[in-house]
Amino acid sequence: MPRAIKWMVPAAALGLGLTGCSVYREATSPRLPTGVAWQTLATPADRERLRHWRRAWEQALPKARAADRKAIAAEPLLFDPDRALPGALPPQGKYRCRTFKLGGQGTAMRDFTAYPWFECRVGDEGEVKSLHKATGSQRPTGLLFTDGDTRAVFLGTLVLGDETSPLRYGVDANRDIIGYVERIGDRRWRLVLPYPRFESLLDVVELVPAG
Repeated sequence: MPRAIKWMVPAAALGLGLTGCSVYREATSPRLPTGVAWQTLATPADRERLRHWRRAWEQALPKARAADRKAIAAEPLLFDPDRALPGALPPQGKYRCRTFKLGGQGTAMRDFTAYPWFECRVGDEGEVKSLHKATGSQRPTGLLFTDGDTRAVFLGTLVLGDETSPLRYGVDANRDIIGYVERIGDRRWRLVLPYPRFESLLDVVELVPAG
């Protein structure tokens, strides 16, 4: 069993009113070691999920297109697996975000589901950034690690329902999340989550600055 990683998102990302600092909500070590790479933190299962990101697109996108061709065609940049522009890390601030679930898992799930806009936040934590979906019933929350100019890796956990604090990464494999962030347009980013544990084969979360 992989060890639980001793960090979590900063208090600022959890809406506790702390901005511009690296105060962590739940950690025995208050900050990441200098120069740490996401590869040293991710569980083997999560590294495997991210390794097969393209296969997730190839499996999920045709199913979503068959379910709602107009919706997929209306967002050619968002649903282009190879769309990645320089500037992968979004600036610190408040964002609007909306989630699309592609390729249903289980008989009760549709192959394309679009959710309304919610609130997300990006925080500057020094060597890394934090990303937190602040509203909604499923809220990914974690850290962004630079992985080249056109991609950042997201490593975090899933907060559900009325929970007020996240589990530490590595405690519960069903809550662990790995994905990547890309810039797909002017002030427009997406978080891609291949093979999430629940409901879909691929989640795409669009991020645009609020206001």
